Order: sequence, then C-alpha cells, then structure tokens
Amino acid sequence: VQLQASGGGWVQAGGSLRLSCAVSGHGSDYHSIAWFRQAPEKMREGVMCRSGSGGTTKYQGYVEGRFFISRDTAKNTVYLQMDNLRPEDTAVYYCAYRRGSCHAVAGEYDYWGQGTVVTVSS
Repeated sequence: VQLQASGGGWVQAGGSLRLSCAVSGHGSDYHSIAWFRQAPEKMREGVMCRSGSGGTTKYQGYVEGRFFISRDTAKNTVYLQMDNLRPEDTAVYYCAYRRGSCHAVAGEYDYWGQGTVVTVSS
C-alpha cells in the first residue's frame, strides 16, 4: 500500500488549504485513512479519520468547524479541508492507512505517506 500526501504550503492566518492523500495498492481490504500532524518539538497527534464505511472521527477539539475530511472513492483519495487556519496549525501533516477501523494512536497504522508541510503565518 502506498500513500502520497500533497497540498501543503504557506498560508496566512485565516486562510485555507486542502490536503490530498492518494492511496494505491490496497485492494478491497476494509481500511481507514487518518490524518496526523507533527509540529516542531511535539509528538505526532491524530487529527481526523475517515473509515471505510464513511464514518468520520475527530481526534482534536481544534478541528471543530475548521477541518473537514472527505473521500473520493473513484480517485482513491482522501482530503483534509482546513479552513480558518491558525499559526498553531503549522506542522507536517501525514496521512496513514489502517486495516480496520479508525484509531487515535499512530502506532496502530500500517502505512504512512511522506508528509506535507503546512506553514501558517500570523
């Protein structure tokens, strides 16, 4: 299974970015795709997850009303729409694949994308 994350960049506070995670090689296994992020000198944390059944899990309070996860099944791509970005959202964002349901712990995921950098300036 391979994941290709893209869409990061530099944006001013209040702006928006849409991250993409293209998934390939997974066959028909039931799986979930999550977005994690890691800010400088901080631990990697779960942001949101989209399960194979279409359910959405939010792992952090700061995503409420600002971050939205979606999936285009035909394109095998999961998106993370991030609106009203704040400087504290600056981090490397990773997408991850897990066989089965969503999970908050990074160690539970089987495959990872390479990460895409998001920088939000004040």
